[in-house]
Amino acid sequence: MSTTFSPIINIEELLKIQDSIILIDARPGANTFENYQKEHLKGARFVDLNRDLAAIPENPANGGRHPLPSPEQFAKTLSALGISPSDHVVVYDDKNGSNFAARFWWMMCAIGHEKIQVLNGGYQAAIQADFPTNSGNETFEKIAYPSQEWKLLLADIDEVEKARKNDQNIVIDVRDKNRYNGLIEPLDLIAGHIPGAINVPLTGNLDENGLFKSAEELAEKYKAVLKDIKPENTIVHCGSGVTACHTLLAMDYAGLPIPKLYAGSWSEWSRNDREMALKENK
Repeated sequence: MSTTFSPIINIEELLKIQDSIILIDARPGANTFENYQKEHLKGARFVDLNRDLAAIPENPANGGRHPLPSPEQFAKTLSALGISPSDHVVVYDDKNGSNFAARFWWMMCAIGHEKIQVLNGGYQAAIQADFPTNSGNETFEKIAYPSQEWKLLLADIDEVEKARKNDQNIVIDVRDKNRYNGLIEPLDLIAGHIPGAINVPLTGNLDENGLFKSAEELAEKYKAVLKDIKPENTIVHCGSGVTACHTLLAMDYAGLPIPKLYAGSWSEWSRNDREMALKENK
């Protein structure tokens, strides 16, 4: 985390700078665009996970349910959103940043965008603070965003296969305990987890009010989890590479290096001929 630019912004600060930033609405769920048009934070521009933040394959065995688009394609998305490399961008969702907002944040960081933050508490916090809202579409000019390479660390399925068997590596699964233990699986075909992966649910990044815990608390937590494992030997995943970004965000907020993202995650792993840890009665 930059000492001068936190990846998390609180609503009190956002209210003070609302006229000098670009807001991005990344709320998930059904009918996302219709909900955006009905009401969104004033000035916010809409992004859709499947269209803008992923390159959906015909077969999720090839990269999972939400593989990353190419950096070139993402640059086109940013151009269509009217974002330039120097803009201060704040993204929100209505799931405490754990869904599409964190994914958008990670992608922005990965192409080298410096001024990108996630709204702590998301849409609900803004509404409670009487942040102005709007309906319909926002108007803005498109800008050519230069194409970049992904600059943050990524892991593929073969690297995860090697890492899970090496005690100098750590693979972290951020899904909830019941999904990790194979007791439920609401999205993928098989319930379970990658053998060797440890379970550190992303919900533990938040306090009882749904806000991120302090940077100090998160630093203490993840230093205890990682021990002496190097960032380049740490791999974080979830179901399809989206909510894993919430934990990467929390670690950056804590002042720790951002580990590798396994974007394919369980949705890719469980559709390939790989060893799987299935139901555990815990």
